[in-house]
Amino acid sequence: MDFELTEESTIEELVTRFPQTVNVFIKHGIPCIVCGEPLWGTIKENAEKYGVQDMDTLMEELRSAIEGGTGLFLGLDQTSK
Repeated sequence: MDFELTEESTIEELVTRFPQTVNVFIKHGIPCIVCGEPLWGTIKENAEKYGVQDMDTLMEELRSAIEGGTGLFLGLDQTSK
């Protein structure tokens, strides 16, 4: 993978490149899609804005979603084509 996930990664890039991360953001109370467009700013900025208490867990779950490459996206199973 040619992508390094950090707290400074932008949400826009994540949800564009890895749509399976949307559910992770939703689970942690970060609305990553607003009016059909990805939310601007970094993971850290938005985690602070929306009161995420456990950044380590958020980052771990985002890494798992990215590495897994599959999963549910807004209720649609991406593994079936």
